[in-house]
Amino acid sequence: MTKAPIHPATIRILSLTALLGLWIIAAAISADATILPQPWALIGPFWKAIQSGTLPWHLWMTLTRVLWAFILAMSLGLLLGLAMGRLPAVDRWLDPWLVVFLNLPALVLIVLCYLWIGLNETAAIAAVTLNKIPSVTTIIREGARALDPGLAAMAAVFRMPPLRRLRHVVLPQLAPFIAAAARSGIAVIWKIVLVVEFLGRSNGIGFQIHLYFQQFDVAMVLVYALSFIAVMLCVEWLILQPFESRVRRWRGA
Repeated sequence: MTKAPIHPATIRILSLTALLGLWIIAAAISADATILPQPWALIGPFWKAIQSGTLPWHLWMTLTRVLWAFILAMSLGLLLGLAMGRLPAVDRWLDPWLVVFLNLPALVLIVLCYLWIGLNETAAIAAVTLNKIPSVTTIIREGARALDPGLAAMAAVFRMPPLRRLRHVVLPQLAPFIAAAARSGIAVIWKIVLVVEFLGRSNGIGFQIHLYFQQFDVAMVLVYALSFIAVMLCVEWLILQPFESRVRRWRGA
C-alpha cells in the first residue's frame, strides 16, 4: 500500500519550521541578543512598529516601488525579448547591448541613475527597471525562439489577424517563459529596491534597515527584513506559483 504524498503546504511549513529551529539554535549558541536575538524577542518590537504605523508605511513604499519596477521591466523585457527572438536582424544588433547590461553590476546602474537623474523616485524606479530588463529579455527571447512553427503556419493558413495571432498562438506558448521571468524577476527586483532605498531614499524597508544598521540594532533590522520577506513569500506562493502551474497545464507539465 503506497503512502499518500505529503501536501506541498505541509512541506513548506515543515521547511520553515526547520529554518526557525536553526535560528533558535544559532541564537542560543551566540548567547548575545545584540548579535542574534531569539525569534520571540522580535515580537515586541514588531508589534510596536505596527502600532505606530511606521512599519506599514515603509512596507507600502517599498511595495509600490517593487510593483512599478516589476510592471515596467516585464513589459519592456517582453517586447524586446519577443522582437529579438523572432527577428534575427534585431537580435544581431541588440545582443551585444544585452550582454553588456547583463554583466553591468546593479550597484553601478543605481549610482549612475542617482547621479544623472537625482535622488528621486524616478531614478530609483529607473535603476531597478534597467537592472531587471536584460534578464527578462533573455528568458522571453529563448521562449520566442522555441515557438512552434507549425502553429504559426496554421495561423497563416487561416489568415488570423496579427492581434488574434498574438493572443491565441504566441502568448499561450510564451506563458511558461513569462511566468519564469516573473518569478525570478520579483525575487531580484525587491532585493535591488532595498539597495536603492539603502543608498538614496528617505523611506522604505531599505531606508529603515540603513537607519537601524547605523544604530547597530539587529532586532529592528530583522523585523523590517523579515516583514518584507513574509510579504514576498505570500506573493510567491499565492500568486506566482499558482499562475505558473496554470500556464504550464496546457503542455501537460
